[in-house]
Amino acid sequence: MKEHNKASDHHGKKIWIDLDNSPHVPFFKPIIEELNKRGYQVTLTARDCFQVCGLAELFNMQYKRIGRHYGKNKILKVIGTIIRSLQLLPTTLKEKPALAVSHGSRSQLITAKLMGIPVVIIFDYEYTQGLGFIAPDWVMGPEVIPDSGGKSDKNRFLRYPGLKEDVYAPSFKPDPNVLTELGLSREDLIVTIRPPATEAHYHNPESEKLFVAVVEFLVQNPNVKIVILPRNEIKQTDWIKKMWAELCETGVIIVSDHVVNGLDLIWFSDFVVSGGGTMNREAAAMGVPVYSIFRGKIGAVDQYLSENGRLTLLENVEDVKTKVKIVSRDKSIKFQQGNRGALEAIMRNLDEILNKE
Repeated sequence: MKEHNKASDHHGKKIWIDLDNSPHVPFFKPIIEELNKRGYQVTLTARDCFQVCGLAELFNMQYKRIGRHYGKNKILKVIGTIIRSLQLLPTTLKEKPALAVSHGSRSQLITAKLMGIPVVIIFDYEYTQGLGFIAPDWVMGPEVIPDSGGKSDKNRFLRYPGLKEDVYAPSFKPDPNVLTELGLSREDLIVTIRPPATEAHYHNPESEKLFVAVVEFLVQNPNVKIVILPRNEIKQTDWIKKMWAELCETGVIIVSDHVVNGLDLIWFSDFVVSGGGTMNREAAAMGVPVYSIFRGKIGAVDQYLSENGRLTLLENVEDVKTKVKIVSRDKSIKFQQGNRGALEAIMRNLDEILNKE
């Protein structure tokens, strides 16, 4: 009975969440759980790219698969965004959500605007290209991002403390099975590497040079086992397997052939090297040493982590040799459940918006 009353406070308002990239899956999981607890209904759509759907299944999320990725060509990207916006229309018409929420889904923004649905876009990198002609009703970002980063009216720019990764890292429970799945043991010196996002609009070819330099540097150490998590199953995986064929065959380099929970892998790694933001910040949120080979514009969040010694930026091949420390980490320590301030602030913001609507 109690549940029913809770729901009636919000008239069972429906929130539409769109997952259009893999980091959005762990991020939205605790948010969806909180929304359900508060009596809201959630409609979940997912774009079929970058293992989004595989991760959503791993996390037991009920979603509707709509649209795909159209590669790195700018014109195709734009066309793809518009096609997916149209593909999202039937579901939106049927579900009639009161609010659309995403971590930067352009397709959702267009569809919601066509339908007159208010939109919240959460972001944590201020140099993402928005849609110049359409703005969300609210943007929400970490407190460390300066005001100018949220190019919008102050009242519409909402904040939360810490990092996006602090939303889900506190509820994480490490599962050592990930090691068995990948044929590793706790005694191995494990380095997890996420290659650069070669299809992203912010990609800088320098990142690829650094990625190769890091792998070449690490394989000189006989104790190291490298787990590489490609961003797309086919292109990047094939390239890695051709580039280091012998090392892949001998198990020095492991390229997972199925979706693994990145947080488990980070926790059981001695350190992490990543060409993208999310894995860097997940490692930082969990206190695991991390090196960034991202060579796009460095955002405020990474700048803040770097200044606080929680992230090491590798800017050139020389840095790889001088800054990367190949040392084991004590993985027997218990994972410290972090603070839930980020999730609480996001929920407070969403509650306020939904109560206005």
